Amino acid sequence: MARRQIPVVVLAGFLGSGKTTLLNHLLSSSDGTRVGAIVNDFGRIEIDAMALAGQVDSMVSLGNGCLCCAVDTSELDGFLERLARPGAGIDVIVIEASGLAEPQELIRMILASDNGDIVYGGLVEVVDAAEFARTRTAHPELDRHVGIADLVVLNKADRVDEAGLRDTLETLERLAPRAPVIPAAHGRIDAGLLFDERPRGEETEPVRQLSFEDLYREVNRERAARGPAGRDGGCGDGCDGGGHLHSAYDSVEFTSGTPLDPRRLMAFLDGRPDGLYRIKGWVHFGADGHREKFTLHAVGDFLRFYPSPWSRGETPGTQLVLIGAGIDTGAVRKELEACRETEPGEGAADETGMWGVLRYVQREQPGPLGEPGRPGEYGEPGAYGEAADPGEPEDAEYA
Repeated sequence: MARRQIPVVVLAGFLGSGKTTLLNHLLSSSDGTRVGAIVNDFGRIEIDAMALAGQVDSMVSLGNGCLCCAVDTSELDGFLERLARPGAGIDVIVIEASGLAEPQELIRMILASDNGDIVYGGLVEVVDAAEFARTRTAHPELDRHVGIADLVVLNKADRVDEAGLRDTLETLERLAPRAPVIPAAHGRIDAGLLFDERPRGEETEPVRQLSFEDLYREVNRERAARGPAGRDGGCGDGCDGGGHLHSAYDSVEFTSGTPLDPRRLMAFLDGRPDGLYRIKGWVHFGADGHREKFTLHAVGDFLRFYPSPWSRGETPGTQLVLIGAGIDTGAVRKELEACRETEPGEGAADETGMWGVLRYVQREQPGPLGEPGRPGEYGEPGAYGEAADPGEPEDAEYA
């Protein structure tokens, strides 16, 4: 079975944008999902009955299964390792970038890490809707930060009028044409947009990889809870956050018993629509020598495949969940259906058909003297999931 890796989400934004409010929202509404938060200090993290501002190199249990640690940049690797240990029971790690490093530096640290228990989970840039113009003037680098983000949260959207909100959204969509842009109030966004939420009632069970059934059930539960309000969620000061969603997302569930054509799937991934943020699940290809289970993890422009044997009694097939905002779900589903092999065994003899996939395969290499293996690449990873050329032609590259 594919090795379980914990996604590491980078939460960035300038002072006052509301990223700490968003982090507090994720921590307080984790609902059984165990979040490991890495911050520069505890000063504004809501930990009851504790005065922990300014402490560094500390780890605190939040009482609901989540952990919070205050670190400086030099200690980041060590705390990632501690949080990713199986005994910690953490499902997702969130790093608040304030005071630690530039967002792109944190991303490079995660991508370059030798820790096989973590995987890049996306850069979330939080923008203050009420102060957007002034922030851009004072911090011109904001445009660059937005441009490399995998998801943009336009916070405090309730504090601007409709015309101002529309203008800011248009500017952000121009700066980050591929990333979803989510308006929010009080930092309240659906946690399921950022990471897989643990289904209710499993808080005490051992940590495990979420199955497709878990993802499907959770998506449908949240879709039902969303009700007719749709994606227009937004709350005033009187909202207590209970019982409804604050910033909904779109999702597509796709299953196929027919093997997928690797060339067609990579063409879809290369041209995936704007607003598509995450893809999770697994793929079955019909190519000779590559009929194992390919677990897929994609966030923003980052992509990895993890091959592993099918479990005993498991029927090979493809099961994917795609999550984003403002996407045409019908068109996405139609594109995925077009990735199926049209003739039985169509891709079996295509010797080069898998090259595009193999560029993004991560396999486990055995460690010395029986030590656990650590992930190894067919090619060394580049920025945001691009792998070095393992020998195939240029046109096989996924950018």
